Amino acid sequence: MSWSEESLQRADDILARYPEKRSAVMPLLYVAMREDGYLTDDGMRQVAELTGVTPAQVQSTASFYNMYKREPVGKYLVSMCTSISCFLMGADDVLHAIEDEAGIPAGEADDEIGVEHAECIGACGGAPACLVNYELIEGLTPDKAKELVAWLRSAKPDVINADEMQALFGGKTSFDWGIREERGAVGPFPAFGPFGTADVNTDALEPGRST
Repeated sequence: MSWSEESLQRADDILARYPEKRSAVMPLLYVAMREDGYLTDDGMRQVAELTGVTPAQVQSTASFYNMYKREPVGKYLVSMCTSISCFLMGADDVLHAIEDEAGIPAGEADDEIGVEHAECIGACGGAPACLVNYELIEGLTPDKAKELVAWLRSAKPDVINADEMQALFGGKTSFDWGIREERGAVGPFPAFGPFGTADVNTDALEPGRST
């Protein structure tokens, strides 16, 4: 198998949580994405071997859920909600600003940034809202969207943290955010600690605060 020792150990830990190995297909797909940046054919074959199902069964799961990316989407995936609440609050203008600043149309990516439409992300009260590597920003304006893209290209953060981005680029929120979240996403996939897709963003910590 071509996975790193770290990923193989993580896979063993995940498999140990399930009485049926096939139940671990979805978590292991995130391990595969963490390993390669997206779901490769080799990664899906390894998930199949580890769980005792066929590669076709793994691919059918991966193709059903849109968070499993089977093509490269860059280091930072910007997902702009264009559902009704965000649309009515100007999401199309924000999306166009993202496309213009990134130089990438929705549905495409370069090595750094991918841009896509997203269906409702559950932040209607903070519309227009978007995700960067599945970390939320609410109340985004076209000007702030351009600043966001420029920041991603210049700062190149290793960890994407929702609280940090909201403070830098966000506006109106659905409700007052609660406990500060120090962990964030390390790639274009949701941040889950046990799957190796989350880490602490030390730049986002409050002054004098430690992990």
